[in-house]
Amino acid sequence: MSGQWADRAYIGSFTSAGGRGITTAELDPESGALTELHHTETLVPDPSYLTLTDGPGGPGSPGGHLYAVSERDAGGAAAFSLADRDRPEPLGEPALVRGGGPTHLTIAAGHLITANYGSGSISALPVRADGTLGGRASVHQHTGSGPEAQRQEGPHAHAVVPDPSGRWLLSVDLGTDSVWIYDLRDACPEGEPLPYAEACMPPGSGPRHLTFHPGGAHAYVVCELDSTVTVCSWDAATGALEALGGAATVPNGAAPERNYPSELTVSRDGRFAWAANRGHDSISVFTVAASGDSIELMGTVPCGGHWPRDLALHPSGRWLYAANERSGDVTWFGIDQATGTPHRVGTLAAPAASCIVFG
Repeated sequence: MSGQWADRAYIGSFTSAGGRGITTAELDPESGALTELHHTETLVPDPSYLTLTDGPGGPGSPGGHLYAVSERDAGGAAAFSLADRDRPEPLGEPALVRGGGPTHLTIAAGHLITANYGSGSISALPVRADGTLGGRASVHQHTGSGPEAQRQEGPHAHAVVPDPSGRWLLSVDLGTDSVWIYDLRDACPEGEPLPYAEACMPPGSGPRHLTFHPGGAHAYVVCELDSTVTVCSWDAATGALEALGGAATVPNGAAPERNYPSELTVSRDGRFAWAANRGHDSISVFTVAASGDSIELMGTVPCGGHWPRDLALHPSGRWLYAANERSGDVTWFGIDQATGTPHRVGTLAAPAASCIVFG
């Protein structure tokens, strides 16, 4: 089955706020509709962010693995078998990441890597051939701060994203107004990730998440504290990330007293981008220059709920999903392929929803 027709969605949540753990939902690729199938309930506390690996038959086939953070002070990460794609089966107990409040994770260079917001660090756990997590987590501590005293008193790693070449890992840090760049080929003998460079973002912007343009030469950093997206050039040969400019995520004068963008996704052809706004409770619609080096805000549409913590584009490019944490639902939208405008289609109840991935 091609990933273009991924027909399962996995929804993370905050069990501490009434979430039902990880929800499996059937996804109809023709209509975008979600139908819930299963919940892990409290098997893993606060599985707020997820990632998965494909089964041996490729995207959408059985036999893959699902991974979740456990966003607690004593942070953890958990592995699940997807031998039955409808009922993720835990593979042992969650492993400690030796960091606080992990908010994001990825699989890279044979490791599960987490961004730990509370402790301002990243952690790497070895992934065994059978998908289980093994060994003691290795940790690298970020350092620094930013101008907003309440949110930037110290480092707050928020996302970890491999670059398209697979050589580099980029860690977005809200507290230091920077993106830490790691060479995945380089680690000390104990396995600690070692930073290669630190790329500065605008002071006080509070960078949160990063998404690459399909062309690979540009990246977009959604910034939580100033409601902007920073456009960056990316050189995979040298590991250099440079801020070029950006755009606001809401029209001038339209934002509430505080607005906190959460996630950004880019269309498969690179023509459009969308960002989620918590506070404004909207989805920003951007057009992207053909070169990828600039974006323009075209407008916003309501997110279909309250406090959209995550925004995810289905691999087909036809459907966009907003995980609305405080209203407890996932809303899906059809995408106008000519204009990039999302049009609301339906909603699935999902208490304390925080993330959605497809498989």
